[in-house]
Amino acid sequence: MAARLLRSMAPHTSMALLQCIHSHKSARPLLALIPPTTLGTCRRKKTWPKTFPEEELRKRLTPMQYHVTQEKGTESAFTGKYTDNKEEGTYQCVICGAPLFTSDKKFDSGSGWPSFFDLINKDSITLTDDFSYGMHRVETTCSQCGAHLGHFFDDGPRPTKKRYCINSASLNFRAKNSPSEEVEASGGAGQSAPSSKNEEL
Repeated sequence: MAARLLRSMAPHTSMALLQCIHSHKSARPLLALIPPTTLGTCRRKKTWPKTFPEEELRKRLTPMQYHVTQEKGTESAFTGKYTDNKEEGTYQCVICGAPLFTSDKKFDSGSGWPSFFDLINKDSITLTDDFSYGMHRVETTCSQCGAHLGHFFDDGPRPTKKRYCINSASLNFRAKNSPSEEVEASGGAGQSAPSSKNEEL
């Protein structure tokens, strides 16, 4: 009965949602009346391969690095440390040191944040629907530690047409000829004031 009612009132509601209600009689019917696109995608992965105590992160990160990576914050446009960086090398997650981007995939998007058109490894970043601030964006997080990096857009250059718009505060940079030792996530990256506008990141 409930399934028939939902189909007549919300024909565009996903079948997965209808099946969920049909198999769980205690589910709240009102939830099904909300279009799925307004709900967003909840991140189901609550544990990551690498985890760090909050106390440790607060000690070794700058306030901006912590705000961006742990609280999904955004640094102000054109203020990040790596926005105009032209050196050859590798950009790594500031939290766990995972390699994310190489300098040859970086380009000037004019957005005010470091932008890349491809990843080192397709599994190095996790994409999640983000409906904050009344808009639909795709959040990018480090697949190893879950650190918030920025957002993904499909308006990048060829050949990928992808744009990974990333906060400097979520990155560490290792120059091409520097020793290949683990990068310490301490200080420097993106020590700028939080942005009051979040259209991009």
